[in-house]
Amino acid sequence: MGSNRHQAAMKAEEVHKQSIQRSLEHRLQVARARGDEQLIRQLEAEMACYS
Repeated sequence: MGSNRHQAAMKAEEVHKQSIQRSLEHRLQVARARGDEQLIRQLEAEMACYS
């Protein structure tokens, strides 16, 4: 049973990480479209933390 909990926790962590990455990618697209260089740099740095 402990193994199932561990696997579920690992899966939840991976799904959460993927969700954050998708959100960051979308925000980066919007920042690029707007030409917001400061936000682009900030989001790229944040994405590096999740890769």
